Amino acid sequence: MGKSKTKNQKKARATANHVAEETYGAVPHSFVFHRGQIGKNVGQLILDMRRVMEPYTAETLKVKKKNVLKDFVAVAGPLGVTHFLIFSKTPSSINMRLARLPKGPMLHFKVHKYSLIKDVVSSLKKHRMHEQQFTHHPLLILNNFGSDGMHIKLMATMFQNMFPSINVHRVNLNNIKRCVLLNYNPESQEIEFRHYSLKVIPVGMSRGVKKLMQEKFPNMSKFEDISELLMKGASQSESEAEQDGEHNITELPQVYSGRGNMASQQSAVRLTEIGPRMTLQLMKIQEGMGEGNVLYHAMISKTEEEIQEILNRKEAQLKEKAERQKKQEQNVAQKKAKREEHKKKSMKGIKRKCTEAEEDSEVEDPGVQDDQAAAAESDDEVEYYRQAVGEEPDEDMFPSAKKRHASQKTHGPAKKRKLSPGKSRRDKDSKSPKRDGPGGRHRDKPGRGGKKSSDGEKPFGKKMKPGGKTFRAKKSGDSDNKFGRKKKFGGNKTFVNKNKDKLIRSTGQKGKLSFKKKGAKQGFIQRKRKGKG
Repeated sequence: MGKSKTKNQKKARATANHVAEETYGAVPHSFVFHRGQIGKNVGQLILDMRRVMEPYTAETLKVKKKNVLKDFVAVAGPLGVTHFLIFSKTPSSINMRLARLPKGPMLHFKVHKYSLIKDVVSSLKKHRMHEQQFTHHPLLILNNFGSDGMHIKLMATMFQNMFPSINVHRVNLNNIKRCVLLNYNPESQEIEFRHYSLKVIPVGMSRGVKKLMQEKFPNMSKFEDISELLMKGASQSESEAEQDGEHNITELPQVYSGRGNMASQQSAVRLTEIGPRMTLQLMKIQEGMGEGNVLYHAMISKTEEEIQEILNRKEAQLKEKAERQKKQEQNVAQKKAKREEHKKKSMKGIKRKCTEAEEDSEVEDPGVQDDQAAAAESDDEVEYYRQAVGEEPDEDMFPSAKKRHASQKTHGPAKKRKLSPGKSRRDKDSKSPKRDGPGGRHRDKPGRGGKKSSDGEKPFGKKMKPGGKTFRAKKSGDSDNKFGRKKKFGGNKTFVNKNKDKLIRSTGQKGKLSFKKKGAKQGFIQRKRKGKG
């Protein structure tokens, strides 16, 4: 397990992070992107320019066709982006725009010639480029930008503000690995853009000693003694044999990375081009983000009167635009007020309807049923069905009508059935068939189970067997199944009553008798006892 951090370590890390955030927020940042249709080579040029502007640029910035310049401006503010490099392509030329956020100005350049990084590196015999060079911003070098002209000074200021400033008293030389050179030609009014890699080599020693001080040790198989290498300096390449002079020899104020580069010692600074290259020409300078007045134009020159006319026209356009915006705001406010008024009226109407519905429910007759309207409508449907079809509808077709009839029947008390004056209860009972024998009187009385015998009144007109169990009327073909054959256990069985010598038939499945009811068994025992007596 690692050791826990002490309070001093946590405090030092927090301080370092705070300083890094302040330093990172103070330096300029950039976006490099394109507008419109571009080719493959121009797209690669944009990627190469992002490498030049590293590390304070968006390396993997995604650009879509539907994006407009206002989208980039809106995103640039929260991210702290200060400059835009915008490339575009026309059928005749390639253009580059350099803009300062958020209010401009914008410089329009024409790219006459350009070379990519891969083209520059492939033309060198020995190139020097590695990833550590892009961890720090490059050193900016401006040449011949002191000539007269406001556009030249403005252009130089724009280039200087693109890269972080350097304090010569506090700078660390080991952080300077690259440089960007901008050379202005007053005659052709063109700017040469170059990108170099820096290398510092100590001077004042023989080539053999320099060879020994390199990371890769030389091949000494051809020498008998090491003195031959130091004295002759054999196997030196053309680039290593390059002569250094006053133009690139300087005294180092600090210890620089590399063997032999000590402080207060003379060393030679060598530049190796890593690309890309560009030849630019300033075409015009415009206020704002490409929408303001033209401050400078390389091809067109106008008089004061023309400039004043343009300004007046611009002011009129701005005034008209402000009036349109004001009118639109008024229309939006009126629509919003109408919408709110309509909403209030709608809410009042809803509340009024709710109040009326509550009052109607309070005055409603409690005797009226809720489903009377539905039942009446169902009765109309039943009558229409009878007239249209000519038949009575099924019971399940109009359940609401059936429900209404049932509720109407149960509203009043049930009426007692009246007998005719000429008939008595005994006369009514005398109509039922009587059985001979002593057990005939006991059939009118219910058995122990509370059931009446078959000689009494039979509910619903159904025929009852001696056992008290009701059976439905036997239909023709009950003994046959749907295939026309007789059932296996559907035979008829005959039971003989010894006292009455009367046959009682029962139909049903085999093994199931009709004398299972308790009341029927009790009546049979009573008849048997009376026959013996």
